[in-house]
Amino acid sequence: MVSSTGPGSWVGLWFAALVVVFVGVGCGAAIQTPRVDDLRDRNGNLRPDRPVDEDELIGEASWYGERHHGRTTANGERFDMDDFTAAHRTLPFNTVVRVTDPRSRKSVVVRINDRGPYHKGRIIDLSRAAADDLDMIRRGKARVELEILVWGDGQTFHHL
Repeated sequence: MVSSTGPGSWVGLWFAALVVVFVGVGCGAAIQTPRVDDLRDRNGNLRPDRPVDEDELIGEASWYGERHHGRTTANGERFDMDDFTAAHRTLPFNTVVRVTDPRSRKSVVVRINDRGPYHKGRIIDLSRAAADDLDMIRRGKARVELEILVWGDGQTFHHL
């Protein structure tokens, strides 16, 4: 018979305490799992399920215009060089981004509707209208910083 004050009783108590701790940690993790509502921004759009790296938000911008005007973008809509749109490699479609040229302090707001740029070192391709507002048409490229204003829904455009 094991005494209630002997060393055997302590082993049982420690084992029971460890079980309670592990079960509690497991339950706590399940409670802290974000709900879908927690993954939405203030406008109700889903945020990405991963953090955005700084090298996706600070770098060189270029622009595209006439040669692509009227062609289908990656999200399915027609590219209009006079709209304030842009191409980004990873941001969800319909994400709204403020693009700022820190040198001139000019900024423009664009919507992501295409994929690219495919030139090493560039983070965003702007429509001609957006590039014109940043005074980068003649230069062709500019160092910029991106600020995400509204996370896109990732939806593509469906032609009727």
